[in-house]
Amino acid sequence: MQASIVIVSKDRKEELEKTLLILEKLINFSIHEVLVFLDGCSDASELLITQFKWVIWEKSEKSIGASGARNALYPKAKGTYLIGLDDDAHPLQSNFIALTKTIFEKYPTVGVLAFQEIKGIFNSDTEALFHKKLTVDEYYCNDFIGCGFAIKNEVYKATNGFPVWVDIYGEESCVSIEVIAKGFDILYTNRIAVNHRVNMELRKKSGANYFRFGKQLKNVTYYYLVYYPFPFIKITRLFWHNFKKYATKDWSYFKIYFQTIGIVLLYLPQLIKFRNPVNTKVLKKMKKLSSPKF
Repeated sequence: MQASIVIVSKDRKEELEKTLLILEKLINFSIHEVLVFLDGCSDASELLITQFKWVIWEKSEKSIGASGARNALYPKAKGTYLIGLDDDAHPLQSNFIALTKTIFEKYPTVGVLAFQEIKGIFNSDTEALFHKKLTVDEYYCNDFIGCGFAIKNEVYKATNGFPVWVDIYGEESCVSIEVIAKGFDILYTNRIAVNHRVNMELRKKSGANYFRFGKQLKNVTYYYLVYYPFPFIKITRLFWHNFKKYATKDWSYFKIYFQTIGIVLLYLPQLIKFRNPVNTKVLKKMKKLSSPKF
């Protein structure tokens, strides 16, 4: 199996359906596969199972979070390359799998490709591609984002995979640090772009930024506790920064800030068993690397 396209979805039936309809026209079923995990959906997403019989479906009646769902789904993929997409994201190049293979072969030390993310709702893929530079932009980076990336199956298996101690937001950073600790590189490339079909204004109005704030504050704290040999200075700076920038200026952020402190303290005894500090050389290398563009 050359490539496995892997998607986790929760309560976004219409978006998932659109993504699968696009993929159906782009993939060769003899050498490619698509796996989808329905994470505790309550919006009739399960009706898609009969509509798309060529998909390998997995589901959980109760939501286990995006990272937990990925952790459960990715080991089932058989492809040499695992291509991760969000349920509301699709590739803008029809030959994206062939390009993935070509780029990996060009860079033997690369374990992960971070695709270019183009956010927005567009009338066509042609319109979306207006936001892509004509010149090739490729460089080694320190992270990737889940809406569009590829990882070699062998590299994924060399790590602990997506963490079960993260629910959503930040799980990619955990895989990234483990990939680099294993001696592989992460490459950002704009030769492959995905349209992440998000309406940013609507997201702000829905209160998603508050939700993201709490999750990211918690998960970055966990990240430091798991991977950093001496995490407490980083954690102190993290909470002080977020207190000044958010908690002192907005009542909702203030409440979420202190709720997050309580959540972290309660979960700390369980988190300790996942502690896996990396060598300080890895942290220095990551600090020198640029972040992917998104």
